[in-house]
Amino acid sequence: MRSAPSAMPAPQFDHPALFYRDQQDYLVTTVPFILDGLEAGDPVMVSVPTSNLACLREALGDDARRVIMHDMTVAGRNPGRIIGQVLLAFAGEHAGKRARIIGEPIWAGRDATEYPACAQHEALINPAFDGLNAIILCPYNTSELEPQVVADALRTHPVVWTSTEQYPSDQYVDPLVTAESFNVPLSPRPPTAEHTIIDVENAHLTIAETRRFSASFALAVGLPVERVADAVLTVDELVANTLDHGGGRGQLAAWTEHGRAVFEVTNGSHITDPLVGRRPVRDDQATGRGLSLVHRRADLVRMHTNPRGTTIRAYLVLTQDLDQGAI
Repeated sequence: MRSAPSAMPAPQFDHPALFYRDQQDYLVTTVPFILDGLEAGDPVMVSVPTSNLACLREALGDDARRVIMHDMTVAGRNPGRIIGQVLLAFAGEHAGKRARIIGEPIWAGRDATEYPACAQHEALINPAFDGLNAIILCPYNTSELEPQVVADALRTHPVVWTSTEQYPSDQYVDPLVTAESFNVPLSPRPPTAEHTIIDVENAHLTIAETRRFSASFALAVGLPVERVADAVLTVDELVANTLDHGGGRGQLAAWTEHGRAVFEVTNGSHITDPLVGRRPVRDDQATGRGLSLVHRRADLVRMHTNPRGTTIRAYLVLTQDLDQGAI
């Protein structure tokens, strides 16, 4: 008599936050996490800031060659592209195996403009990976980060690890509720901002005008020439979304702040899917392609959306030539 085949274990997603105090504390947990994965035959990826990437390479020695490694300051400069273009892309390449990932999207060098997008990203990892077989360990340097950042990590991660213990977070709630809490109004645009109207009744003129607008503004404020195309394509997609899904009317504005060129599009749409533009693009996908391209091209994307309308800002760094092809 044949025995019944044993049931395959259900896919399980784990998303612990790692609280560490210094480099030694960091390595005590991260190195065994990596080595255990390699020993189990799991695909392993590390995407962490530059200094932590270097210390992991040194600590792992020859084993570092068996790990996919990204500098998060490049691959995840824009938090909105991490889920689709880094995390889910890696997991998708290793379907059928348990992906083991260290992802550190929040470090002391992030500024106040970036932070809400970072925290929202951390919350959205949970629904994005629901039902997938993966573990993503997210380190937080508690010696350098503000207390509120550490408190938010308790809201976005179901479990907390330290070098000595693991425990469930009593602050963790529905991740979509947490993500919505970071859907906050954006700061007022400066009175010196340049702007132009988007109007579906003159769609061909609108597209031509907004392309000239974005290219001339990018060059005038000193965006590197090789990145002007990023600005134009980013604005193109935001304008196209307004014409197609945003009620056909809106406004495009541009200005500079804190070393970035900022392109803002406002319209009457309400974006209800918080993961739109963050998932990998499928060949048969009808919507979300535009925002995915915006996330890929821009160094930061901030959005505020509600039933009264949507504002999206795309930021491009003026003086730093980031390698957009490093992902």
